[in-house]
Amino acid sequence: MPRRREEEEPVHLTVDLTFPADIADVSTMLADESFVRWRAQRSTGSVNGVVEQADVTGTAETGFTVVVRRTLPTDIIPVQARPFVGAHLEIRQAEAWEAASEGRRTGTVAVEIMGAPVRVTATAALTTLPDGGTRLVYAGDVRATVPLFGSVIEEAAVTAVRTTLETEAEAGRDWLAGKRTGTA
Repeated sequence: MPRRREEEEPVHLTVDLTFPADIADVSTMLADESFVRWRAQRSTGSVNGVVEQADVTGTAETGFTVVVRRTLPTDIIPVQARPFVGAHLEIRQAEAWEAASEGRRTGTVAVEIMGAPVRVTATAALTTLPDGGTRLVYAGDVRATVPLFGSVIEEAAVTAVRTTLETEAEAGRDWLAGKRTGTA
């Protein structure tokens, strides 16, 4: 008997990013509300989306939480998935970062597309590179619970999440280099 879609394994996602700065500087950047909003606007503006919320609570020293809410047009997703989400995609992203410990920092990330049966859950880890830079690795799962089109939606979500994280990492490298103009 075939398994129902809900029982299938989610699609695994790993994104490996680097920054030319130490963990303390990268952590300070990730906990900076100005950076979080700028980064979100930069990655969202490229697809004519709107950043509705970008908040940070806590500090880089003690641990912090980042919440970003965006609205994106549905023309960025496969046509088969559009009937499930309506005219716009409302995406909520939450990151919870622990205080640094023993030269590394870990966190969790959750991304939800409101009104759509898609969820991304991941861990995040900041570690020191041999050259003194920082590696940020996201590792997690993408799950869509849609009969017939679930795998199409998961693959589209994986591509969108990977592209967004890579764009946000580029924004982080620009921020660290002092290039803080523009939103796209």
